[in-house]
Amino acid sequence: MKPEQRIQPYHANPHYWQYKDQPTLLIGGSKEDNLYQIANLEEHLDQLQSVGGNYVRCTMSCRDEGDVWPFEQDPNTGLYDLNKPGKEHWRRFENFLKLTTERDIILQIEVWDRFDFAQNHWQDNPYNPKNNSTYTVSESGLEEVYDFAGHLEKNPFLRTVPTLENNTCVLQYQLQQVDKMLSLSLNYSNVLYCMNNETSGPPEWGQYWIQHIQKRAQEKGVTVYTTDMFDNWYMGPHARQVSEVANNPDTYSFLDISQVNGRNHHEMHWANMTWLKNQTRKYPRPVNNVKIYGGDIRAFFGTGNNKDGIQRFWRDLLGGCASARFHRPPGGNGLNEHAQASISAVRKLETTIKFWDIAPQMNLLVGDRLHECYLAGIPGEVYLLYFTEGGFTSLDLSGQTHTFTLRWVCIATGEWGDHTALQGGEPITISSPNDGGWVALITKNE
Repeated sequence: MKPEQRIQPYHANPHYWQYKDQPTLLIGGSKEDNLYQIANLEEHLDQLQSVGGNYVRCTMSCRDEGDVWPFEQDPNTGLYDLNKPGKEHWRRFENFLKLTTERDIILQIEVWDRFDFAQNHWQDNPYNPKNNSTYTVSESGLEEVYDFAGHLEKNPFLRTVPTLENNTCVLQYQLQQVDKMLSLSLNYSNVLYCMNNETSGPPEWGQYWIQHIQKRAQEKGVTVYTTDMFDNWYMGPHARQVSEVANNPDTYSFLDISQVNGRNHHEMHWANMTWLKNQTRKYPRPVNNVKIYGGDIRAFFGTGNNKDGIQRFWRDLLGGCASARFHRPPGGNGLNEHAQASISAVRKLETTIKFWDIAPQMNLLVGDRLHECYLAGIPGEVYLLYFTEGGFTSLDLSGQTHTFTLRWVCIATGEWGDHTALQGGEPITISSPNDGGWVALITKNE
């Protein structure tokens, strides 16, 4: 495929993506993060595509039931050989690359997931010295037990690189695994690369892998886009590493701010999300959300419920983010009926308005308002007004002498609702049809 056909920042607005030389908004949801490991992959991708989804997550993780590891296992001893790539694992991965390419679905890889290397998951991991015939505890510097929660990142497996602990014994096998992945993924044009799942470790770990992936891409004559996902970015202006990432576009060629989509609710989510998004003004590039929390469980690190997930999805899009994907259940909506309706609604709106053409316009909401609402658009031309739970607000149309048409889209169903005419020239009170989530599409009449 020609270079301009690969996934890359949109040349006319680098805060968004383009693919096959056309701008595209990345939206999606799925029932698993490591989709290449599931049995009914093709059916699930077809379902996503049928509602307008074009974006999935690909965590290179193998800890769920039915998953296979990236190394061959001796059937007699049960031990893995870290020098032998696992044929079935990499067959599944390449099949995933092919199926997503056929459907114009963009996948975002996460190379490492810290939860694979702690507690019970470490007991099954081939890199654990007791599970392979390649090295011992003393040779590798890795213990057989790390009885700490994964988010603490106590396993030195995640610090092997030269700028940290320089564990050459283990690093050589990590490099072999990543190179095997790249030998397949670099052949495809629909892949983005994130180094970690919500890391709180030293950034040097991810930076090493970014540099390695970029080097391998350069050797192959292709350009790839890389980033890392920092756990504490839910804190917005109080988060660490934001300035370092925002001011280093050669390393972090896009941002993933997924963690802002948990622990933050309502207008706090909008404030922290738009603050992070605005850090890319100096060096414009896409801001992704490969995980939007909010599912069936409320006590899961403040993820919230299904409704919270839907609201975060829409706020991310009106706030100017380049992608939005519902996290898997139970921490997110996945690809349930709520997610499908929102994805369908976005694609209906795109028949009239393109998200890369609009920007937040909260200053045009005037006077009192009932419940939350958010506004993006092009003043005088087109507006998107999102009500999270119904209510009313006033839209300032002062100075706009022409008429407008308002069309409603129901978040719950993804379908068009009623439409009505508006006369510009003054602030107009707009009330949603009922207490559910609604988007008003307001366009100038020619």
